[in-house]
Amino acid sequence: MEERLNKWLSRMGLCSRREADRLIEAGKVLVDGHKAVVGQKVLPGQRIICEGKTVGEGRSSKPAPVLLAVNKPKGIVCTTSDKDRAENIVEYLKYPERIYPVGRLDKDSEGLLLMTNQGDLVNKIMRGSNGHEKEYIVTVNREITAEFLDKMSGGVELKELGQVTRPCRTEKVDEKTFSIVLTQGLNRQIRRMCKACGFEVQSLKRVRIMNICLGGLPKGAYRKINGAEYKELLNLLKDSSSLSRKERLAGEGTGETNGWTEGKGRKGRVHNFGRTN
Repeated sequence: MEERLNKWLSRMGLCSRREADRLIEAGKVLVDGHKAVVGQKVLPGQRIICEGKTVGEGRSSKPAPVLLAVNKPKGIVCTTSDKDRAENIVEYLKYPERIYPVGRLDKDSEGLLLMTNQGDLVNKIMRGSNGHEKEYIVTVNREITAEFLDKMSGGVELKELGQVTRPCRTEKVDEKTFSIVLTQGLNRQIRRMCKACGFEVQSLKRVRIMNICLGGLPKGAYRKINGAEYKELLNLLKDSSSLSRKERLAGEGTGETNGWTEGKGRKGRVHNFGRTN
């Protein structure tokens, strides 16, 4: 059967579908020796070259799934469009296989970031309409009030984006720190929400994505998601839909957002690079 080229490249673990379209538009993808075009479909056995390297051995090839939990330090960027930058997450990790981030964390934010070679997994987690949770710990510039928490949890009008945020859960941690659980992915959402309520974010740390928790993972380290923890994630995603082409091009679900469900099962091995920001 035919399959869209961007979907095939994503399934091979090369990049997201959105990034695949960019590579195709830039003329960096060849199908049987000819430059590919956006929207093109491919058949089993066709020879596909991306950025000078042959991808797979025809459409039947499929890499072993990889899913990592990373404790991203501040100062590291999550974009994959400029892989030569030392502060890029891909260059920072130097993982031996081709992986890319599930959504993003701002350069000034830290905490849990998922990295994978599974394009469909990325799309299902990122799509805002699936309502998957992400949890953050946020410190602001002044004392937190009950009124502030009520405004944040009830939905905040973000005039610059032309929309009101979805209701969410908030809880005070200490005088200037609170936790927030979101189910959407607007660009710089938490920072914009706090600013609209008269507060300024001093630090922002993501501690959970769905059932995957940051826990005690050291800063700059990663661990593999496998066993019961991985199975539980797949079960939570089984009824989720992937991003449409329109949503991918619009960057749906890539902002700092979403978070509840404790992770179960044996934790993977931790790898620490000794880098902090």
